[in-house]
Amino acid sequence: MTTFLGGDTVATNYWHALDDGRVQCDLCPRFCKLHESQRGLCFVRQNLDSRIVMTSYGRSSGFAVDPIEKKPLNHFLPGSPVLSFGTAGCNLACKFCQNWDISKSREMDTLTRRAAPEAIANAALAHGCRSVAYTYNDPVIFHEYAIDTAQACRDLGLKSVAVTAGYVCPEPRVEFYRYMDAANVDLKAFSERFYHKVTGGHLQAVLDTLLYLRHETQVWLELTTLLIPDENDSEAELEAMTQWVFEHLGPEVPMHFTAFHPDWKMTDKPRTPLSTLLRARQIATKNGVRYAYVGNVHDKAAESTYCHQCGEMLIGRDWYVLSDWNLNAAGGCRFCGTACAGLFEAAPGDWGAKRIGVSI
Repeated sequence: MTTFLGGDTVATNYWHALDDGRVQCDLCPRFCKLHESQRGLCFVRQNLDSRIVMTSYGRSSGFAVDPIEKKPLNHFLPGSPVLSFGTAGCNLACKFCQNWDISKSREMDTLTRRAAPEAIANAALAHGCRSVAYTYNDPVIFHEYAIDTAQACRDLGLKSVAVTAGYVCPEPRVEFYRYMDAANVDLKAFSERFYHKVTGGHLQAVLDTLLYLRHETQVWLELTTLLIPDENDSEAELEAMTQWVFEHLGPEVPMHFTAFHPDWKMTDKPRTPLSTLLRARQIATKNGVRYAYVGNVHDKAAESTYCHQCGEMLIGRDWYVLSDWNLNAAGGCRFCGTACAGLFEAAPGDWGAKRIGVSI
């Protein structure tokens, strides 16, 4: 049960005191060591009275109903609406962040919306959503708020989706994903150089999260890699990444290769050409990944799902809009009966590409 310490501040569990008087946060592999009143890199965790607290519980940067494909999740209740929300701050420092006004915020004024977990779950139900997504910034840093919301959603039959970079320590990771039904993990690159130089993190911690999700939970998993010209888009790196995914996660984990646009502290790079995304998709498919997609572009052929057995189109997509639907009631190919990995219902949703702001 969450312990409130006053206002938006709640107690947390993942920390320990150091011999020099500081307190170390043990939520993520940054292991911020904080003096009294000092905040961690994420900004929302603080040393207060010699313990780590979260200072933004119940406050959000906004709510919206999105298509589930926008997360992106292509194999999890396709066509359904999802209530999305985030807070402020982040535990990574990606120079290319495309939600930087939220994730890099140091102003609590960014968190203009207030909503209790039960209110979020009720709003999702009222808007016809099948799930709630913890997104925009990383739910790792609002661990307690996300878990309480996921529990409230579960009480109403709603599912929970984590959109995350996967940068979290083992113990809180186990607690967090106990309440999640699906996750899209941002595998930002496949080199320690990129993680250290461009994100301020480390690759192995993310790979550990992926291995945990795939082999120790029932959480539906998809991956996203934003391809940045001359940073993480070389043929050698894409070969290594996709081979690792096939060998360690298996052929059924979908991969999304999405287009970069100049933003935040990386405005010197050009937009990612479609040819790069298609090349990445081809490499993934060659290496055994059954479901590889492109994103942030219009290309129906490369956004659609195909049967890995007979090659027929199972789900047609153009951006976030579904067209063809050739799955049977059991989630198998209508042409040959081969199962398609994911969570599907007898018929797709019809939410389309709409995005609707929500007040709670």
